[in-house]
Amino acid sequence: MTDTVAKDTQNISLQELYVSDKQGSDQDGDGTEQNPFKTPLKALIFAGKEPFPTIYVDSQKEGERWAVISKTQMKNVKKLYHREQTKTDTKDQKEAEDAERREKNLEEAKNITIENDTSLPEPKTVKIYQLEPLREQRVKVFGWVHRLRRQGKNLLFIVLRDGTGFLQCVLTDKLCQCYNGLVLSTESTVALYGTVKPVPEGKQVSTDLIETDTEIQSVYMQLQNIPFCIIHCLKCTFLCVVQITPPTLVQTQVEGGSTLFKLDYFGEQAYLTQSSQLYLETCIPALGDTFCIAQSYRAEQSRTRRHLSEYTHIEAECPFMSYEDLLNRLEDLVCDVVDRVLKSPAAALLYDINPDIPEAPERLMTDSINETILLCRFPAEIKSFYMQRCQEDRRLTESVDVLMPNVGEIVGGSMRIWDADELLEGYKREGIDPTPYYWYTDQRKFGSCPHGGYGLGLERFLTWLLNRHHIRDVCLYPRFIQRCRP
Repeated sequence: MTDTVAKDTQNISLQELYVSDKQGSDQDGDGTEQNPFKTPLKALIFAGKEPFPTIYVDSQKEGERWAVISKTQMKNVKKLYHREQTKTDTKDQKEAEDAERREKNLEEAKNITIENDTSLPEPKTVKIYQLEPLREQRVKVFGWVHRLRRQGKNLLFIVLRDGTGFLQCVLTDKLCQCYNGLVLSTESTVALYGTVKPVPEGKQVSTDLIETDTEIQSVYMQLQNIPFCIIHCLKCTFLCVVQITPPTLVQTQVEGGSTLFKLDYFGEQAYLTQSSQLYLETCIPALGDTFCIAQSYRAEQSRTRRHLSEYTHIEAECPFMSYEDLLNRLEDLVCDVVDRVLKSPAAALLYDINPDIPEAPERLMTDSINETILLCRFPAEIKSFYMQRCQEDRRLTESVDVLMPNVGEIVGGSMRIWDADELLEGYKREGIDPTPYYWYTDQRKFGSCPHGGYGLGLERFLTWLLNRHHIRDVCLYPRFIQRCRP
């Protein structure tokens, strides 16, 4: 009974279709008088076959809403319809032929067997970074297919990745024609046997055997070396600076209570840390310059391409420095890290992903549009309670943001208040109860000093360095609003 009603309804609806160039839509329309199509061609495609239903279009007469489409217009639309149908049929036929050809090639490829040549020397299983002294020797290398390029039926180029480096491999003849060679794709797990041969740039292994494993298509398995390289270069930049491990569970705020993730901590309210700055400040009297690389959390209701709820935060606090020292240090930090990365083994991958990056980082940041800039001295009303005010204008703070083109802020820093009375005024201005901050306030009472610090968002830095449109492209497991899996 239900099928009969549905069929009758369909027949009724196809007896007439409405088209309106003024109010219709080919994307959202359904051909009814209330929701017409925009073009007559869409109406015929919707109908599917002849005889076509009556097509109503916008009437040219005053006071009349609809009029039956003219015979001339209907004739022209039918020509377009038959032309489109021919294209569709040709395309479908070609796709079917291509699919049949691929299936045939795959079936034939299954008959090609690749066996280990016992006349060749036994291969030595090594990592890519160990290949330099093994030239002209047969080796076995495990890894993932990072890049893949086919050239005809008898040549296949692979860039292999194993976590220690990258290796260019060349597959020829049967290795390209066998089943594993045909279905091989990026992120496949492989074992390659071959002879290492020197080339003008890098290393290349001439392959004589390939073993493959299941292809891994999920983005969470597409690991890159660049984030780890950045962290290594940052640690090299922080040479002679003490690294500490701050707590993640806190009961104080740094950037404002509205962006805190709250949780129950044995009956008391606690938060996931926004920043480890306060804890770093307590360490500088004993340790001097300190830094940390830790996770920070922001409960911001932001759906932009540069916001994450959890991100890697590189923070540092430095005693006995002036505001000018802070600005110079931020410039040196960005330039030195980029310089180190471009000289590291990961540079080739970096240029592959972002070929527009300069050969060497600029040593002087310019305050011009579409260039890296340092935005300085923000008004006190829009900045946090701990920021030192400018001596020449108490309405401003000794603060700075480093802004990168197409990304925005990647580093935020400031001089910190080191006078106890001024810090208490900061608490009062922001409406913060100073009681939980006793340990932080006490630092200003017992041997404080002028000091400043900054925080760098690793994911935003990578977004700029790799020229990615969205910050999630550089994050292994991104966490953002309404997304907390896998």
